Amino acid sequence: MTASGSLLTVHDDAIRANTTFFAALTGGRLMAVLKADGFGHGAVARSVLEAGAGSVGVTSVDEALAVRAEGVTAPVLSWLNPPDADFAAAVGADVALAVADPAVLVAVVVAARAVGRAARVHLHVDVGMAREGCAPADWAALCSLAREAEGTGAVRVVGVMGHMSSADRPEDDQNVRERLLFGNAVRTARRRGLTPSTVHLAATAATLTGVGAGFDLHRIGAGLFGIDPSGTTDRLRPALSLTTAVVSSRSARAGTRIGYGGTSTTASATNLALLPLGYGDGLPRAASGRAEVLVRGRRCPVVGRFSMDSVVVDTGTERTSPGEPVTMFGPGDGGEPTVAEWAAWAGTIPHELVTRIGSRVARVHRTSTSTSTSTNPSTEEHP
Repeated sequence: MTASGSLLTVHDDAIRANTTFFAALTGGRLMAVLKADGFGHGAVARSVLEAGAGSVGVTSVDEALAVRAEGVTAPVLSWLNPPDADFAAAVGADVALAVADPAVLVAVVVAARAVGRAARVHLHVDVGMAREGCAPADWAALCSLAREAEGTGAVRVVGVMGHMSSADRPEDDQNVRERLLFGNAVRTARRRGLTPSTVHLAATAATLTGVGAGFDLHRIGAGLFGIDPSGTTDRLRPALSLTTAVVSSRSARAGTRIGYGGTSTTASATNLALLPLGYGDGLPRAASGRAEVLVRGRRCPVVGRFSMDSVVVDTGTERTSPGEPVTMFGPGDGGEPTVAEWAAWAGTIPHELVTRIGSRVARVHRTSTSTSTSTNPSTEEHP
């Protein structure tokens, strides 16, 4: 079942332009983070690799294997896996693995021995998130264990990585503390006999604000898709448009209650249009009473509470016809709302909205000259 007439358009030209921007900003030291189905944008590895990314980052082994299944031979790193993940498949597919605790390291060693090839490992240190990453108090022991594993030939520690907690606020002293902690972690790894060729700390916000500068690689995810978590640049192009079509319309008298609970009431005679998208398709219910859409070239308010499968739009004096196009969000060039505006209406971040559009909405990839769903080119250097 699909949301009738609804379409999520992925603007590959925008993704390429954003990638080129970050490739230049980082001096070519760019890892494209394509987790969560490319932040909800689908198969875009060809676009980002052709536009200047040198490698791909994902979270789970399953995501990494899916990238490989698309034909990608570029370096791939996976960094969020439990000890029972399919590390043998990852090592066999030449996927680099982040390791943050001894249990995962042991599992990777076992898998590498079973496959008969060394696993490429990035040791992951927590510098201030209390999330993934090895706790600083346990870091030296993990480094020593990793060096022992290297001695058996089962692993090669090729990287050290961390993730900053406050990079969107460059004035925050936490950034200084986290950089110092990360620098100490790298030195500890080297004192334990490890020789990582790639150390990386910065994601999108840390790259744009500069607080993550000075290391070997930048992991850019949200920025590739036009999302600026730091609010510091207008150079990024949003890469999604969500459109739909009117299901039905009606005239409404003043005082007409709309939707569950009657939370919205018409102030005067007006026209209402029913759209076949709701929170079951990823529209945030928290935006009820605040969101707007573009109808016939003008903004119209979404009224009443969002339903699972539909929302109602007040089109004022103009009554729409079934099948008429409506733009829910897009780049903003034509006056339509943007993902950033929808995020503000819902009290959330753009990342959440772009990754939550449901499977009932058809998807298409477009460039200025074509419509496609591409596979990925290869590159040789491994992070």
